[in-house]
Amino acid sequence: MKISIEKALPERVRAEVLVIGLFEDVKALAGEARTLDTALKGKVSAALRSGDFHGKIGDSLLLYTDGKIMAKRLLLLGLGKQAEFDLEGIRRAAGRAVKGVKRLDKKEFHALVPEIAKGVPLWHQARAWTIGALLANYKYTAFKGKEDNGKTECREARLVARDNDKVKEFQKGISQGEVVAEVVNQAREMINSPGNVMTPNKLAETARKLAEENGIKSEVLGPKEIAALRMGGLLAVSRGSDEPSRFIVLDYKPAGRIRKTIAVVGKGITFDSGGISIKPAQGMDQMKYDMAGGAAAIGTAVLAARLKLPFRVVSIIPATENLPSGKALKPGDIIRMYSGKNVEVLNTDAEGRLILADALAYARKFRPNAIIDLATLTGACVVALGSEAAGLLGNDPRLIADMKKAGEASGERVWELPLWKEYNELIKSDVADIKNAGGKEAGTIQGAAFLKQFVEKVPWAHLDIAGVAWLEKEKDYLCKGATGAGIRLLSQLFIDWAGD
Repeated sequence: MKISIEKALPERVRAEVLVIGLFEDVKALAGEARTLDTALKGKVSAALRSGDFHGKIGDSLLLYTDGKIMAKRLLLLGLGKQAEFDLEGIRRAAGRAVKGVKRLDKKEFHALVPEIAKGVPLWHQARAWTIGALLANYKYTAFKGKEDNGKTECREARLVARDNDKVKEFQKGISQGEVVAEVVNQAREMINSPGNVMTPNKLAETARKLAEENGIKSEVLGPKEIAALRMGGLLAVSRGSDEPSRFIVLDYKPAGRIRKTIAVVGKGITFDSGGISIKPAQGMDQMKYDMAGGAAAIGTAVLAARLKLPFRVVSIIPATENLPSGKALKPGDIIRMYSGKNVEVLNTDAEGRLILADALAYARKFRPNAIIDLATLTGACVVALGSEAAGLLGNDPRLIADMKKAGEASGERVWELPLWKEYNELIKSDVADIKNAGGKEAGTIQGAAFLKQFVEKVPWAHLDIAGVAWLEKEKDYLCKGATGAGIRLLSQLFIDWAGD
């Protein structure tokens, strides 16, 4: 969908549909809403008085304008309480606008961006609207026929601006928002792809192609190179599959001075059966999304390049399938990791931490200022936080604080869990340095406590995105399926670090 700006008075906009948001607790219409109501001879205020429209979140009402303004239809959207309205509210409103227009079977529309009365720059608001609209317009259609494909998206949305200052602010926000949303949707496409399509090699090919298109250095290691590096975790997990594993490294360097080096590590299990510790059959089809962290890591490098951020971003993705076979890793096996630590494997379905451990240790060679990993690591995180927030753990309070702030601003919220030294007891092994699973308690923390052993003293944050990487039911601007979780959060984090 193309997003552009039209400089015009709202009542002078020629459009099939003009979208405007209204708050539920505003006693009298003001600004553009009042102007449109006057031009429509009180139709908007009449709808409010009649109770046909309350302005609550989720409310919508279509009004035909009967030629009183240039737009043929006016779509009212509820924004909820004005005091609670924020950037996430804008994203949600944009998503509902796109979905409302789709229901009308229209391919384009005009919209007034609802403004926040809290001093948030207009370009931030336009960026949020753009991201919400473009994410809402996405649908996975790779295996749908042409007839279905034609019904899935809007072609154009135009934001209405009254003056030149607004036009400039909106354009800045649109430009950045388009990049973020496009990268997120690229990741969603990877994650939604079935396991027989998005194999470890296909993930590597996709990463290499995106790197080439965006001027990023790439390196892809195969089984022989992985074995030469003695990456015992990745080697062990990949043994059960006939698909060869891949170790993907994308290295973006800015043209100017490098202000920081950030390593982003993503779990790339392209299909997870659980291995010998096999998962239940119900829901196993969704385990194609176990490479969501890997897709997010690829997307983060691409985003850094496209936004020309002043940081070196090294994205590292260990990629493999986790399947049972006569060659597969077994419970009770002991493996030697890339770092030299020996790990007792008690559960082959706790495989993500094994491949991540090798990648985290490898990331240290780049001497990063911070390491951030993203992984659909534990079902325990889904139980704890559902689909509303990712679990966040780490060893650096400042990094954790920055990520919390970025999570709130981006709409990808996080919730910090403790990582006290006492939790290390859960991963102590009787026969090796550590074990990969330690019983039912504190499952999410166990996973992070394991990973912590491989980052040493580098500032590090772990995002458990198991609950937010895939949706069972659609939300305002996200459909069912892959969400591209983590990319918006990290883009906001990097933008914050770079300064507006």
